[in-house]
Amino acid sequence: MIHATGSLRSSLMPVPSYYRELLQKYFRYYQGLSAENKAIFERRVCRFMYSKQFIPRGMKTIPVEVKVFVAATAVQITFGLPDVHLSHFSKILIYPDNYYSTITRRYHKGEVNPAFGIIVLSMKNFMKGFLYGEDGVNLGLHEMAHALRIENIVRQEYAFFDEPLLERFDQIARRMCGDGSVGGDSVFRPYACTDLHEFFSVAVENFFERSVQFKMQLGELYSIMVRLLNQDPIHMMVNPFSSRVA
Repeated sequence: MIHATGSLRSSLMPVPSYYRELLQKYFRYYQGLSAENKAIFERRVCRFMYSKQFIPRGMKTIPVEVKVFVAATAVQITFGLPDVHLSHFSKILIYPDNYYSTITRRYHKGEVNPAFGIIVLSMKNFMKGFLYGEDGVNLGLHEMAHALRIENIVRQEYAFFDEPLLERFDQIARRMCGDGSVGGDSVFRPYACTDLHEFFSVAVENFFERSVQFKMQLGELYSIMVRLLNQDPIHMMVNPFSSRVA
């Protein structure tokens, strides 16, 4: 119900000017869009915000700026996929800093819980992604990428990723992790080889933050990412009305 209400609300209500100002001042991806795509991006940010329940943990409230940036990060990675809104995930939990998990008995920066439809983020580490936007480490992109791949699995209507293409991605991931080509001078840090889902999330981080370096080192993998996400950050080849980027 909240998802349907969020969609209706975002289509009827004007985009708050403060949201637009925040995006224009601080969100680099948005800054590079055409005027037409900026308007679409703004609407999708509002839809995400209105259709999710933002829940503070360890603090009284979540700053509106954080909500806007969380929504914008989700829209960024799904912008080439016009019908994908991470609808399986209805709750966004925000902690002020690293938080302790009673399940893993470890401190975490963020996680995605598909069983309960929850995305969890540490506000401090999430905001670091904006301060250091070219190091290939971005908690928001990382966790939203997890949510996106899970959404592709649990979505009832259809799997929006091209499955043979995703399988080719996984084949390359297995090969790279098997032959030791991850780490060192690679754009991918060793953590990518934890499992295929982590590899995908690290790939998304680098796809947006170190696009040129990624393409130069791993041309085929970069090309697969372009086709999976239907956009190319290098050329801002984003077309929300197209099903695929050629």
